[in-house]
Amino acid sequence: MKIKYSIQTKVVRSIIVWTILIGLLAACGGTATTNAPVSTLPAQPKVKIGYLPITHAAPLYIEASTAGYSGFELELVKFGSWPDLMDALNSGRIDGASVLIELAMKAKEQGIALKAVALGHKDGNVVITAPDIESVQDLQGKPFAIPHPYSTHNILLYQMLKEAGMAYEDVQAIQLPPAEMPVALAEGRISGYVVAEPFGAKAVVMSKGKVLYQSDELWPNSVDCALVLREQFIEEQRVVAEEFVHWYKEAGKLAEKNDDHVKEILMQYMNIDQAVLDVSLQWISYDELKIEEADYKILRQYMMEMGLSEQPPTYEQFVDNTLFDKVS
Repeated sequence: MKIKYSIQTKVVRSIIVWTILIGLLAACGGTATTNAPVSTLPAQPKVKIGYLPITHAAPLYIEASTAGYSGFELELVKFGSWPDLMDALNSGRIDGASVLIELAMKAKEQGIALKAVALGHKDGNVVITAPDIESVQDLQGKPFAIPHPYSTHNILLYQMLKEAGMAYEDVQAIQLPPAEMPVALAEGRISGYVVAEPFGAKAVVMSKGKVLYQSDELWPNSVDCALVLREQFIEEQRVVAEEFVHWYKEAGKLAEKNDDHVKEILMQYMNIDQAVLDVSLQWISYDELKIEEADYKILRQYMMEMGLSEQPPTYEQFVDNTLFDKVS
């Protein structure tokens, strides 16, 4: 009986000891999990902005590369065409874009809630022609390329012909992808084109084309590419939108310096030769990127005059300068 009692006692004691040890281990494990270094900071909002790889979007490239902002993450989303970019913008897959302002105005007219908050650039649209074209009249009946009917480039073509006493129909206006235009000119498939940079500069550097007009000779202070944001983004992320536009303005100031650092950044976003970029940047300005009412009204009038829109959005309906004017 004593032996039996002794064995039972040892068994009971062992169970008690193991129970205590398991409890202590569980407690230690719980303490370790609680004290683990877990970040308590909320994830930063991500701002997704669409672009095409053109020189006119330089402030976006610089803002994304200099990283002066702190309240958000900036993701630049590259597109291969304006229709693809506008589809993403209109459907809400991106928060904003650097885009042909006429396309955004048309989307606004069709009920898409967008606001233009800044220019992409000033000037820098050039009319390029074949070397044998000496005047606008020499373009009579010949093919001339534009990137899109809803573009400042199309309006510049219209204005150039109007000033020369010609009708728009006096040339064969055709739509081509911008990257194809220098090649088409070199091959003789077109006699000229007007488009965003750097595609004008490319033909000049290749010695396959020449500058017939700078945009400011045809339309001073012409409004072209603009930074456009979805209204929902502005309303729901007001503080982020203000910081984003602030650093966009600062990026414009850096772009205006046109130094080696700026060129290095731009070449990361565009497949472009140094010589082409150098010429392209000589034509473009990035200072004073605010959309002025007087300039916008001229654009709006052109769109109605050309039959591109019956009722384009007014300045008050489409342009929001409150983000641009915000003092940080």
